[in-house]
Amino acid sequence: MNRKATTFRIDPAVQAHLSELSKVLGQPLNQLVNEAVRDFVFRRSQEVEADLEATLEKLRAYRESDPLFARAIADYVDAEASLSEDPVEGVRASEMGPAQAKMLELLDA
Repeated sequence: MNRKATTFRIDPAVQAHLSELSKVLGQPLNQLVNEAVRDFVFRRSQEVEADLEATLEKLRAYRESDPLFARAIADYVDAEASLSEDPVEGVRASEMGPAQAKMLELLDA
């Protein structure tokens, strides 16, 4: 396998310990760093995978609890019905902030 040279900045204390470990084990620094990174990537990948699987399970459970989204649709309808004025229906709200006023000014121009 072709390897690619990469530059990383390592804390001086960690680098000193890594150099000492290299001498004690009789292994090159490159080998130790590759082993450490490989182990780190493997461990973190498992953690991320577990988190993603938990999220996916929650989504599946939600979908199975309301397969036709009836509850979500009902909540949306209730929210729409609770509006006293709906700007989408062509009635302007009586109070506007500066951003809304500027948008109306630009649209009316």
